[in-house]
Amino acid sequence: MIDENEFVELVQANDRIIHKVVGLYADNEEDKKDLYQETLLQLWKALKGFRGEASFTTFMYKVALNVALSFNKKANRLSTTTFDSQQVQSKIEKTTESYEILYFIIKRLPETDRMIISLHLDGYKNGEIAEIIGLTINNVNVKIHRIKEKITHEYKQLNHGY
Repeated sequence: MIDENEFVELVQANDRIIHKVVGLYADNEEDKKDLYQETLLQLWKALKGFRGEASFTTFMYKVALNVALSFNKKANRLSTTTFDSQQVQSKIEKTTESYEILYFIIKRLPETDRMIISLHLDGYKNGEIAEIIGLTINNVNVKIHRIKEKITHEYKQLNHGY
């Protein structure tokens, strides 16, 4: 069982996970702060159910993703999967770094795809992703392949115009 001091240390050592999830699911600073606080609260509440079968970071990711999805549903927020083409082009013109364009594309993906590619980019194995998301490993394998193709296609379109 993890005590309060261990919990604080684990969260501090891995809070990049929460910040990453918050950045992918909240667009304005107020929502980011609210989502971060809600994630910490739910993580603390869920701690009694942590059995140590998976790593704490996997547990943390799962809680953070579930909180983000619930947060968006409760607030009746719409996914940002569609944009006005002028808005997209304006954003790309202001963005000179490839990673910013990639992040922008990932934020536009459907929620499940966003979760999967985020976990994949963080180095989680497909089996771990399947466990966190609740899909089969084969489904995760196929989705990762398709997501990569979609990101590559959109990156080329946005960055190079073809």
